[in-house]
Amino acid sequence: MRRKETERVFLSLGANLGDRQANILQALQYLSARALIRQVSSFYETDPVGYTDQPRFLNAVCEIETELEPRSLLEFLLAVEKRMGRLRPFRNAPRPIDIDLLFYGDRVIDEPDLIVPHPRLAERGFVLVPLAEIAPELRHPLLRRSAGELAAVIGSAGVDRVERSLRLHLDRDVQQECPRVTTSLTRVGVTNLERLIRLSDGGRPTLFSAVLDLYADLGPRQSGVHMSRFSDVLEELTEECSLGSSPDIESLAERLALDIARSQEARYSQVRIRARYPLQRTTPISGKKVEELSTFIGIAASDGSRTRHLVGVEVDGLTVCPCAQDLVKSYQRRLLLDEGFTEEQTDRILDLLPVASHNQRGRGTLMIGTAERVRAEHLVSIVEASMSSEVYELLKRPDEFFIVNKAHRNPRFVEDVVREMLHNLHLVYADLPDDAFVLARQENLESIHRHNAFAERQGRLGEIRGELEGGGQSARHTSMEEWLREGWP
Repeated sequence: MRRKETERVFLSLGANLGDRQANILQALQYLSARALIRQVSSFYETDPVGYTDQPRFLNAVCEIETELEPRSLLEFLLAVEKRMGRLRPFRNAPRPIDIDLLFYGDRVIDEPDLIVPHPRLAERGFVLVPLAEIAPELRHPLLRRSAGELAAVIGSAGVDRVERSLRLHLDRDVQQECPRVTTSLTRVGVTNLERLIRLSDGGRPTLFSAVLDLYADLGPRQSGVHMSRFSDVLEELTEECSLGSSPDIESLAERLALDIARSQEARYSQVRIRARYPLQRTTPISGKKVEELSTFIGIAASDGSRTRHLVGVEVDGLTVCPCAQDLVKSYQRRLLLDEGFTEEQTDRILDLLPVASHNQRGRGTLMIGTAERVRAEHLVSIVEASMSSEVYELLKRPDEFFIVNKAHRNPRFVEDVVREMLHNLHLVYADLPDDAFVLARQENLESIHRHNAFAERQGRLGEIRGELEGGGQSARHTSMEEWLREGWP
């Protein structure tokens, strides 16, 4: 599949309602679902502009790479603002998040509701100072001056920098012999094959450790599949790892599925690949660069001439139990009232302070089946944003506090996480067709129970959208196997 070209884009982010820093970080998490975040500036506190009777703003600028065109990017930014609760009662009203498109490459755009570069950029110190911090050489295509030069002209007065506080061969070929019991088998093959695979998406090829499952269907009068032919396909895979590479895990799965269907003379084949993929992350408060491993999943099916594929991820996160938290909150309420606090004071205290609850490691899986380009690393952000909080391998103490506090502010049942995944996917990939397939799954590794909690939804995106938009329960939940085999004998 042809890879779309990306553009270098700069955005400004501001917030003056709620936890301003957390809001900006949450917005960045949402943005990373459709963009690669290259840089984020320091945070700066400034006085409001226009309507001044409101709290001070926290501002930052980020550099991203995205495949979205300007109009689609603008619509995505507005959707993120709406998702985070921004209202527009009047111009320059207080807001939990404000995201402005500053530059889109070197393009100059003047359309209704879309002007690039941002028309008031040169007047705003709270934009120019953080912009000059991360891209001082960036030139304004109309003013013909760099961000550093523009920032020097306007100065940094009132723009206060703040710290983030927070090979198998058979001797005898008997596969074509008629078996004693003549019935067909849905899937026959080999599983848990460990191989190195090479991926290269327009950059330097990188090797990854992967586990593969390879299957083919089996006719009722065929004793078994040709295991040696599976081996031949795998040897070709090993050669590919030495001589070439695939752009992504799902493309590799498609090629293998097609080769297996042809070599086994099967009506249907299926390939599943799981690879550990390193992602560069930044801890939320200390700003430390860390490398985290996520599991990328590619599944493909073929009939020997056509293929269908899914791309997905499996991600760990943190969930907090809402039920236990509500019990603790009720108990604390009684204690406060017994100590003489008024109802109003009690409500303020309970709203201000995080309430204890038991929490657990959650494992979320999100898979998309479509002919459109979907990047697995973007799905990681969707899954993480759907849990109570993301997790990191290495954290400083302020980061630990931020994660614990965030999680207890966002208690979610296992069912909630799956629904949040679907909602966030609907937001982030509004351009995907209704016939795209979605699998959202969450398993919570319970901390105070001996069992795990589990929830899942499978279906076409159109089935799910209808419910999200208030259309009532869908009469059909298309399964992954149904979608992969759709229209095939």
